[in-house]
Amino acid sequence: MSALASKVGRSSDPLESEAADVALAAAGDGTAFERLYRRHVARINSLAEWMLGTPDTEDVLQDIFIRAWEKLGTFRGQSAFGTWLHRLAVNVLLRRRETDRVRARRYIAHEETLEQAEAPATGPQLWADIETAVERLPQRSRDVFVLHDVVGYKHDEIAEHLGITAGTSRSQLHHARMTLRKHFE
Repeated sequence: MSALASKVGRSSDPLESEAADVALAAAGDGTAFERLYRRHVARINSLAEWMLGTPDTEDVLQDIFIRAWEKLGTFRGQSAFGTWLHRLAVNVLLRRRETDRVRARRYIAHEETLEQAEAPATGPQLWADIETAVERLPQRSRDVFVLHDVVGYKHDEIAEHLGITAGTSRSQLHHARMTLRKHFE
């Protein structure tokens, strides 16, 4: 057993354990990668649901983790593995959404806008109504809203991810919040 493999089993520090799993997975250890997957899948799934607007994210999750497996050798440990994986997931999700947008233009002639949606219900239905309202935001506003208000990215990080300026990110966030506020009034 290698020194690295024995370290995984003995470490009580989650960061050391994760670092060891990353090193093992990068060397081709599928079991170590599975531990990384289990540790991060819930967070990545939640991000995918918010960005794609659908609870059916199995395919895109598979794409994200396949991409992570392929790119694991590029992880240099300059940030936490979870941060690296999160950025990779955002990039995969943005590409997927662009592909879906092109596909949708072929089949959907008219999309319902947020202004045409029914007023939200109260009580337990409220959370579902919030998700529906966010799904109906214009795409760029939705991206910025999810990345800033749901995920917690700063405007500079959003600008880098989306290829826009930080000022545009702020403007899109304001637009999204005002649209959502109007919807729920």
